[in-house]
Amino acid sequence: MKINVLMVEPNFPKPSKSKNHNDFMPIGLLKIAAFHRNKGNRICLVRGEVPREEVIFESQNGQIKKNSNPDKILITSYFTYWSNFVKKSVSYYRKMFPLIPITVGGIYASLMPDHCKQYTGCDEVHVGLHEKAENVRPAYAYLEKHFGPKDYQILHTSRGCIRTCRFCGVYKIEPDFTFKQSIRKEIKKRKLIFYDNNLLANPHIKEIFTELTELKRKKRILLCEAQSGIDGRLILKDPELASLLKSSSFRNIRISWDGRFQEHVSIKKQIDLLKRAGYNIHENVFIFMIYNWDIPIEEMEKKRLKCWDWKVQISDCRYRPLNQTFDNYSGQAFRKGQTSDDYYIHKRAGWTDDKIRMFRKHIRRQNMCIRFNSHFYVKVIERSFLNKY
Repeated sequence: MKINVLMVEPNFPKPSKSKNHNDFMPIGLLKIAAFHRNKGNRICLVRGEVPREEVIFESQNGQIKKNSNPDKILITSYFTYWSNFVKKSVSYYRKMFPLIPITVGGIYASLMPDHCKQYTGCDEVHVGLHEKAENVRPAYAYLEKHFGPKDYQILHTSRGCIRTCRFCGVYKIEPDFTFKQSIRKEIKKRKLIFYDNNLLANPHIKEIFTELTELKRKKRILLCEAQSGIDGRLILKDPELASLLKSSSFRNIRISWDGRFQEHVSIKKQIDLLKRAGYNIHENVFIFMIYNWDIPIEEMEKKRLKCWDWKVQISDCRYRPLNQTFDNYSGQAFRKGQTSDDYYIHKRAGWTDDKIRMFRKHIRRQNMCIRFNSHFYVKVIERSFLNKY
């Protein structure tokens, strides 16, 4: 029996400066959409809470079915601290379709299934990947038809990660590290965004880079980017990876420096290998740092200043625990300040609201100086840069 499946991405915040997926549906939902279409089911993908008349189901051959109820509702989730957006979507579609079962999946659902079920009021929680849909090609045609054309494509060469970093939930959500030997047949766009959690850990990554290099030579691809940080320790083990990243058109390389200051010798070697491979380290290489974590601000400042010595920009990430269910941090609240009632502050490591804001300000100003080759921060430079966006 063919069914109607309503799939929802809650109205999560989307930063205006998001380079890669500000207008993209979650790749998991697109795979599940394709899975159901392949079974002959009708689908409807929506973002946020839409009016009843916009819930329109479409079959694989494009046939439309209006004024019809869904047979099941699937709602995705992102970070645990955005749980309120998931609850809002569940409540909204519960009211619209009171007799239809609602299932929530995704990151929050997988990390906190009990909390998700109780807090959102959904009927079911799906933990982990949708195994049957994982290897299905995402419903890109549906996406572009209903959400506009895209000039890029999201890909995975692997799932999971070989590391078990305490601040990261990947090893819990995707405990098995799986990988592909080739992605050539999946490539449909000239701009490729890789969502691997640890791209270089794929044992076949060299063959994949060779594929990409060949496709670049034939002008079938234009550029590649890894959404997550690059595990530079793997570049140290095999320096050829730096050259292969460059030859396959990867840009905006983010080297992960998650650990202590004394790792700076290793990080510098990773940067030097990328520079030797042809990267302009001032423009196309970044150091990814996590702050408001176990490392106190005094040590984080030493890491920041070391990046200044290297003239490499920093891509920073404020830490939230894996079970944090709210985050009301506001960059505009620097005058009156905020407390741990508003967002997570890692007090055990000595972090405070003032220190978090000060560290972030130092990084922003330092990045501007590096970007514009200036020894001093001048506010007019930052304003001229921001006016471009």
